[in-house]
Amino acid sequence: MDLVAGIDAGTQSLKIVVYDPAGRRLVASTSSPLDLTSAADGSREQQPADWVAALHACFHAIEPKVRSRITALAVSGQQHGFVAVDAAGEVLAPAKLWCDTSTSAECVQIMDAVGGAARSIALAGNPILTGYTASKLPWTKTHRPEAYARLATILLPHDYLNFVLTGERFCEYGDASGTGWLDVRTRTWSADLLRATDPERDLAACLPRIAAPEEMLDIDPAVAAALGLRATVKVAVGGGDNMMAAIGTGCVVPGRLAMSLGTSGTLFAYSDTPVIDPDGRWAAFCSSTGGWLPLICTMNCTVVTEQVADAFGFSTRYADGHLRATSPGADGLVMLPFLNGERTPDLPLGKGVLAGMDTTNMTPAHFYRAAVEGATYSLKVGYDAFVHAGMQFERIVLTGGGSNSAQWRQLVADVFGLPVDVPTQSEGAAFGAALQALWALGHARGEAATIAEIADRHVALDPLQSAHPDPARTRAYAAAYAGFLRHLDAITPLYRG
Repeated sequence: MDLVAGIDAGTQSLKIVVYDPAGRRLVASTSSPLDLTSAADGSREQQPADWVAALHACFHAIEPKVRSRITALAVSGQQHGFVAVDAAGEVLAPAKLWCDTSTSAECVQIMDAVGGAARSIALAGNPILTGYTASKLPWTKTHRPEAYARLATILLPHDYLNFVLTGERFCEYGDASGTGWLDVRTRTWSADLLRATDPERDLAACLPRIAAPEEMLDIDPAVAAALGLRATVKVAVGGGDNMMAAIGTGCVVPGRLAMSLGTSGTLFAYSDTPVIDPDGRWAAFCSSTGGWLPLICTMNCTVVTEQVADAFGFSTRYADGHLRATSPGADGLVMLPFLNGERTPDLPLGKGVLAGMDTTNMTPAHFYRAAVEGATYSLKVGYDAFVHAGMQFERIVLTGGGSNSAQWRQLVADVFGLPVDVPTQSEGAAFGAALQALWALGHARGEAATIAEIADRHVALDPLQSAHPDPARTRAYAAAYAGFLRHLDAITPLYRG
């Protein structure tokens, strides 16, 4: 029987899952770690060659007989990254990532050039936020003039891996909307924002074509041979990691709210129409399935909990004991977990803050709880904006590494006051990419199943991991969240200058 594969190139690792649609089960899952280069100016970069090496390592870790049955695959990639390649396809510089805050000044410059943030939203549906691809171009022009001079094509991380696999330069609507240049209403590049980014160059000529969601391409035969795949394997267009996680969690119809607890934290909900906030409180992205995906992103989620665990010498695998041993509110200890700056709330120059320390709460357990609560409260800030705009949700579907924690799942249910479900496939983005490949393959064969029908058929929930809010804890977290907001209000003027 045919198998499909999903590749997820994240910040910390590259993962591959291989799925058997007939048996509705994973038959393989591999991962390979990735290094991240950080600098004091907020730079966060990776070498695209490392993604390719990890891709090879992951496929070679899968049994040859499994690889030989793969018929189609798709790539999920971390959003907003900037990969500069020349006319020959050579990478010109390290890739600047979504969590890179060194280009915050360039964000302001681009928006000022079109008349401010409100005008940027009017042009494309989004402001140019820290981390978006657009701001990385003028930064490169200033700091890496040699790369800028040779630049032929601007690719996102997901686009680059597709280029490696197929030899074709293309992007897709979901990931493209995270550049800041795509008008999400019309799904076309904004000439005004491109000109504001670089008035001396026609950036449209550097942008790849936008592929339709159902399109499939041939794998490069030489690449297929190197990966141990058949030369007949088809490559679906894939998308950004959040767009693929939407598929992997079944968030492909209105009314469902997905939350990802990964290196970054995200909240997103599918819509059949553009959902744009004139104040820019959320990202008005396109989905990778033909619709739209209003999305909240925080830049500090499991990266914070893991750093706290490392500082105190324990593994997050065993950290649930720390959450069980402490009470909601961490006995007054408050963490504003903005280690990478922050997007929600919008504090690109923000830093982490610990407040409320006393003789009773300076313990590893309290610090860990404060980190988990701070990361969750940041997502709650975005959720409140959704609700204020009239969106309504009945449940949360949870994915990402943090969803493996029973205590964190319960904390989310209590903080948001909503039931929490967890899919049986924990790697939501990689699994979503596999399902996108399955859908595109069926479409190419003339099958009529929609992506919603594919997701409904294959996304299963694990009842043993569900969590339901406890009213007493919900009240306790509401009080602690109010304290978090007071501290946030107090430090916001400091980090906004």
